[in-house]
Amino acid sequence: MAPKNDASKVTDKGKGKATDGKADETKKGKDGQPQQNGKKADDKVDDTEELSEEDQQLKSELDMLVERLTESDASLYKSSLEAMKTSIKTSTSSMTAVPKPLKFLRPHYETLTKLYEDWPEGGDKASLADVLSVIGMTFSDEDRQDTLKYRLLSPSQDIGSWGHEYTRHLALEIGEVYGKRVAADEAIQDLVDLALLIVPLFLKSNAEADAVDLMSELEIIEKLPTFVDENTYSRVCLYLVSMVNLLTFPENELFLHVAHDIYRTYGQYTQAMVIAIRLNKYELILRDFEATEDPALKKQLAFMIGRQKIVLHLKRDSESEGSEKDMEEIEEALSNIKLSEYFKTLGKELNILEPKTTEDIYKSHLESSRVAGMTNLDSARHNLAAGFVNAFVNAGFGNDKMMLSDDDKDTWVWKTKDEGMLSTVASLGTLLMWDVENGLDKIDRYTYALEPQILAGAMLAIGIMNSGTRIDSDPALALLGDTEKLEHKNPLVRTASIMGLGLSYAGSQRDELVDLLLPIVTNPSYDMQVSAMAALSLGFIFIGSANPDISEAFVTLLMDEEHKAKLSDKWARFLSLGLGLLFFGCQEEVDVVLETLKAADHPMARPTYVLAEICAWAGTGAVLKIQDLLHICNEHFEESDEKKADEMEQVYSVLGIALVAMGEDVGQEMVLRHFGHLMHYGEANIRRAVPLALGLISPSNPQMKVYDTLSRYSHDNDNDVAINAIFAMGLLGAGTNNARLAQLLRQLAGYYHRDQESLFMVRIAQGLLHMGKGTMTLNPFHTDRQILSRVSTAGLLAVLVAMIDAKQFITSTSHYLLYFLVTAMHPRFLVTLDENLKPLTVNVRVGQAVDVVGQAGRPKTITGWQTQSTPVLLAYGERAELEDEEYISLSSTLEGLVILRKNPDWEDGK
Repeated sequence: MAPKNDASKVTDKGKGKATDGKADETKKGKDGQPQQNGKKADDKVDDTEELSEEDQQLKSELDMLVERLTESDASLYKSSLEAMKTSIKTSTSSMTAVPKPLKFLRPHYETLTKLYEDWPEGGDKASLADVLSVIGMTFSDEDRQDTLKYRLLSPSQDIGSWGHEYTRHLALEIGEVYGKRVAADEAIQDLVDLALLIVPLFLKSNAEADAVDLMSELEIIEKLPTFVDENTYSRVCLYLVSMVNLLTFPENELFLHVAHDIYRTYGQYTQAMVIAIRLNKYELILRDFEATEDPALKKQLAFMIGRQKIVLHLKRDSESEGSEKDMEEIEEALSNIKLSEYFKTLGKELNILEPKTTEDIYKSHLESSRVAGMTNLDSARHNLAAGFVNAFVNAGFGNDKMMLSDDDKDTWVWKTKDEGMLSTVASLGTLLMWDVENGLDKIDRYTYALEPQILAGAMLAIGIMNSGTRIDSDPALALLGDTEKLEHKNPLVRTASIMGLGLSYAGSQRDELVDLLLPIVTNPSYDMQVSAMAALSLGFIFIGSANPDISEAFVTLLMDEEHKAKLSDKWARFLSLGLGLLFFGCQEEVDVVLETLKAADHPMARPTYVLAEICAWAGTGAVLKIQDLLHICNEHFEESDEKKADEMEQVYSVLGIALVAMGEDVGQEMVLRHFGHLMHYGEANIRRAVPLALGLISPSNPQMKVYDTLSRYSHDNDNDVAINAIFAMGLLGAGTNNARLAQLLRQLAGYYHRDQESLFMVRIAQGLLHMGKGTMTLNPFHTDRQILSRVSTAGLLAVLVAMIDAKQFITSTSHYLLYFLVTAMHPRFLVTLDENLKPLTVNVRVGQAVDVVGQAGRPKTITGWQTQSTPVLLAYGERAELEDEEYISLSSTLEGLVILRKNPDWEDGK
């Protein structure tokens, strides 16, 4: 600002001596410095001291206008008020300063409010209320809602003419008063009516966030679709969807429904489908799928539904469905039949089709020479670990140098023993993942084996291979659902067949599987291992369905006195998990079951209660649930018969904290700090669960702060903590080939060379780290981290529940439970296809995703990008964009399988 001292001196001199004395008195304080905040009586004089000639003139004019309003001549009122309004509206000031007219009118505020009380009803009174509403903004710090008070008294519709700052201030006061009125149970309709006048003003001025916030606060968000248009809907929906993680039930679902309806209105079917999948409403998904007649768009929607492993039952009798070929391709996309083919296309592009050996992973020559030989002993345990490593590393590529090579068939199976043979044969399923037709031929010979372990391995291999894919002939159901297998005299064959069914049909909700598996759960003559595996498989198949028949049978079993002793078995935890999975993501729908479990007096009821609750709220980021779980972790239990169940309850709570928080970034940060505290102050059982929770909160996302913490825990005095930390390191780096993690694991292989159990877990972690030769992910979030895959999360959870007591399951004889991870294994690729589903090579920019919610203009959505040609790999937190506009993407997100359509307006060279 230009100095104005000279001008003010001139003005002062021109005013005569009467003001000089007073001005001198107030201008200086005791220290001789100018004193801004002098006595109140002298405020006006202070103001005149500092005013420029122009400001003085404005002040005099406004004073005169106020004086006219106090006079008795009513004919002057209208013109005076109009002049006052014009002065306020045309004033300019900096962003941080109060406009001059408001500053000069503020001292007259009390006078004007008294006038308002005295004036008779009419146009002048309404106009005065209009002005008072604007001046009232200057009193916001005094807890007065005058802006709103006088706005409600003035019927003026032209709120927008006062500017954006005024409408924001008004919206703020509406929110404050609404809260007070609701608490006092007073009428709120006038506030709602006013808010509905403000919303269009916000949308017009690109303040979509303010519009949504106001409607959210007044609980009228369902009216939002009537206000948006084709220019504002995309930003409004982006903000709506991004708020969902910060809301509680049922508002979170209401917001999703509103966004879904807006997307549908504007023909954005892929974005509407993302929300329908998030809501897990089958009818909504089917309706969105059938809403479009475009066969290419239908194929894109089919890929999205297939990725979430949802089974749609389509009607094929309609004439308008398009050609028979299109219909076939749509069904192929829904059932993931071509996934193996596209994955191998990626492998060919990256030149990684050549199988890797376990030595390529272990890199024993980099271990210290003193222990290198000792970590590679040719023992059954070492060979079993090699089988797992080989299975994870070469997963999905359909070839390796151990199990499928022609010159060495069967030999590796005989290098292991007992259950080890089961896991080794089952590894064939991982190598042949998604490739059902070719895979069945290669596994077939093992199905005739006389050894029950090999037969069991073949059954599990079939289940693994079919996981996530479906073909019409249903080979998995025919082979695994055979009475001969389900009632086999060897419990291992029964267990493997049941587990195979769970993996094959996870998320499919096939009713005929209830008739096969539910009798196994409820039959008291079966041992707990078989019954629990049947319960867990039913949980996988009917995940998130809240199926009343199955849940009722499970709860009855948990409350039945006859089964009380049986439920103390270590396998009973999988029955509890099966019940939890039925209510996965159901939020408050689980409450009835929780109340029933509260009434049960069996020690297993409390741990089951926690498991059911954490599954129901998985990925929601619900802060209150996390607090409840932390309270459970704070309890201290004395020695008693029920202590083991109490400890399980705490362990599940630790996993639950990670499970609930994993969907929301701020929550994740907070929870990582909580885990640090739990490691310092928690009981032994809690300390064992913390590393697993750290792995669950960021699978396939190797953050340095997390893996450094886990690396410390991997040397813990408590060997159970160390083993779990090693496994969590594998989970954290799964499919990333992270060099730092690889180095840490090699060091651990040397450190634990004498400890067979810890070394076995190091090998498993190494296999996971290099999973799919670095092309796969275990992260259950997909489609730009918007959708949580229920089936993937269930697979992770099943393995972690087994890892709670690793020495009773994974490092003992039940290592085959690790294969539950296959439901979470998925290529982390972007493959672009033409409308006939043939691979199409285009250039894309791949960079770190940037959050653009609420940002003005058209901000960049990625940063630090590199241009690559498809197919490409996408790491955690990366996003892809098309380099040019030659093609239009039919998917809102460039991730997974994306169909591109030629842009009709594109001209080469432009």
